[in-house]
Amino acid sequence: MAARILVAKPGLDGHDRGAKIVARTLRDAGFEVIYTGIRQRIEDIASIAVQEDVAVVGLSILSGAHLALTARTIEALRAADAADIAVVVGGTIPHADVPKLLSTGAAAVFPTGTPLDVLVREIRALTGTRDPVVEEQCASE
Repeated sequence: MAARILVAKPGLDGHDRGAKIVARTLRDAGFEVIYTGIRQRIEDIASIAVQEDVAVVGLSILSGAHLALTARTIEALRAADAADIAVVVGGTIPHADVPKLLSTGAAAVFPTGTPLDVLVREIRALTGTRDPVVEEQCASE
């Protein structure tokens, strides 16, 4: 069974092209992806994550509020007894903020320009999943 990933746009940021590209990339890589759409409340993101039994919540943030929104998402998941759900964050994130996000509890950070294959590889590592194409090739050899 494919790992389930929630891609979410917290806060008032209305630009979702990057989030949609990430969602499609993860889907094409064999993950089951739930996309929340734009302008989601943190509490709703946590609730959806629990309801959909996801392994990872991916936050797409372009507004500059990545530190606060990531911390609040992690807190909301803990409050919902879902601290086992990994939170990753991507978007317009200064490289200087990456260590801060990781120390807050983010499992991975993907600043603008991160190659999509790196994103997929990191999500695979977090979820303990393998590439189905590689698995199929190995099985047929």
